Amino acid sequence: MHPSQVPPGLRPAAPPDPSQVPPGLRPDARRPRGPRPGGSDTRAAVLAAAREDFATRGYDGATIRGIAAGAGVDPALVHHYFGTKDKLFAAALELPFNPGDIFARVLVGGIEGVGERLLRAVFAAWEDGGARAPVMAVIRTATSSDQGAAMLREFLERNILQRIAAELTPDRARLRAGLVASQMAGLLMARYVIRLPALATATDEEIIAAVGPNLQRYLTGDLGVPIPS
Repeated sequence: MHPSQVPPGLRPAAPPDPSQVPPGLRPDARRPRGPRPGGSDTRAAVLAAAREDFATRGYDGATIRGIAAGAGVDPALVHHYFGTKDKLFAAALELPFNPGDIFARVLVGGIEGVGERLLRAVFAAWEDGGARAPVMAVIRTATSSDQGAAMLREFLERNILQRIAAELTPDRARLRAGLVASQMAGLLMARYVIRLPALATATDEEIIAAVGPNLQRYLTGDLGVPIPS
């Protein structure tokens, strides 16, 4: 039967004119590329997954892809929110700055005087009103949470121990770096969390004068033990 002889009600529907179809419903319409928009809940889910991964796998073991999978999002969305893994790690610690940037400035000038410069950099970061509360939260969390302790340990390892060991110390690099980290962690705890009166009321310059030489000796001086052969 010729199509013209088919009653109108039984004829197949003609395909719609593409110009009459909304763009988003056209067969050739493609989804826009790039990260899917997300809200504060998505960002919080990424941070929670990052804290879990960094605490259990360490910085080197954690990956953007694995963190994204844990949060149920595309890796591109993690990059969209945080950029690099370093920045995500800082955000997971809830620090308003990148510790690696601070330490890079401390290294300028070489090994001499680095103990004093390290203290000055830490105190300057502390005096930044936006940094004080997050740093306090990190320190306190590390004393009451296994996950917090693991993340702080990873932070010290990543941003202090490895950098010192790689760029500053002449021998027994990891021991020297560990001594520096222990001195700094103890000082921050005693001055800002426990608030020992003698330290809490001392000026920055008094503490730098007293502690700076210790840090310098840890980095470059005689540790009083023989070097293993």
